Amino acid sequence: MTSQTNLRLTEQFLHKLGTGASAEEIAALCVPDLDWNIPGDSGALPWIGHKTGSSAIADFVRDTQTMIQRESLEIHEVLASEQRAIILGHLRSRITATTRLIDSPFAIVLTFSGGRIATFLMLEDSFATSNAARR
Repeated sequence: MTSQTNLRLTEQFLHKLGTGASAEEIAALCVPDLDWNIPGDSGALPWIGHKTGSSAIADFVRDTQTMIQRESLEIHEVLASEQRAIILGHLRSRITATTRLIDSPFAIVLTFSGGRIATFLMLEDSFATSNAARR
């Protein structure tokens, strides 16, 4: 795949996330055996940790729609090559159950296979995220 193809798929992924597309629509952009990883305290929120399968992204979409209130999501830059795309940004989200704020820069690294997302790795301030989720 070309860097332009990967860039378009990444932009489509971001657009669907940003416009409230269904979990199934977003999961359709991924391979069935998606490698999902958001390192951190896997007991803090259900989407944190290492998982396999496109259900991981679908669960993430559903869970974040009910468990957080997005205050802002800024995409600073999207970089794409023939192997991967990197999304750099900043997020502010409030955990509904605790009303605490997650305010963190982030980087998402995607890799691709057959025109779909094969791996998803999100790096964020996992300490702030865990603290915001804890009651």
